[in-house]
Amino acid sequence: MKKQHDHHILSSSPWPIFLSICAFITAFGLVGVIHKTVTGLVLFSCGTAATICVLYCWWRDVVVEAIRDKCFTFIVKKGLRIGLSMLILSETMFFFAFFWSFFKAWLFPAYQLVDYSQKVATVWPPVGIETVSAWSLPFMNTVTLLLSGCTITWSHHYLMIDDIKSSLKMLAFTIGLGLVFSTFQLIEYLHAGFAFSEEGLKAVYSSNFYMATGFHGLHVLMGIVFLIVCWIRMFRGQMSSNCHIGFECAAWYWHFVDVVWLFLFLFMYVISS
Repeated sequence: MKKQHDHHILSSSPWPIFLSICAFITAFGLVGVIHKTVTGLVLFSCGTAATICVLYCWWRDVVVEAIRDKCFTFIVKKGLRIGLSMLILSETMFFFAFFWSFFKAWLFPAYQLVDYSQKVATVWPPVGIETVSAWSLPFMNTVTLLLSGCTITWSHHYLMIDDIKSSLKMLAFTIGLGLVFSTFQLIEYLHAGFAFSEEGLKAVYSSNFYMATGFHGLHVLMGIVFLIVCWIRMFRGQMSSNCHIGFECAAWYWHFVDVVWLFLFLFMYVISS
């Protein structure tokens, strides 16, 4: 029967229930990893591998629906853009919570009781915290991400004029810059003068710092995977100036990651330190 509308009616798929089961196994295993049990490590590893396989199969079906079945009409693409906008908005709220916690600890510090009578405001950063210099690796990471924002914009420009070769080249540069950023951040963590598991007032600074920058770093890694998938699809001829909704969503997501890092660099590295 011929479809008389532009909406995408989903067919039956096993992947949602499979993904739920795999995610449960992964989360259950993570609890065991936290408690340092071998069973937990095995469950976490198997659950993570199974989750990746299910996601691959699910997203492969989505690509087939878009390329072979021509299910991605104008209305469907509009819905996908709205969906990504809502995702970015929800992620913004995540970072808003981290910034709120950071500003609360910085601008409205806790008080210490001295001899159970005198209250003394804590200093920021807390005593014993050796902050990371903003003008070393963090500054290099800022330049790296800003350059990656430029290269992905150039890649999109070349794609819009169907210069696939140049678009692939710029997208590869973007992926490389993202990997450089992640490497620099790992080096920064390894050489930081404080750990996530600090005690006392130092834990207030360290937990806020590592949660915010680490959560952003996780988003960078997810963005890199997103861009790699786009590069592979473009290399296989599955993208053009008229069909590139996946690339467009990846570019939006990458620019979001750029903007969040600018706020992190300004407040957590430059001003508050």
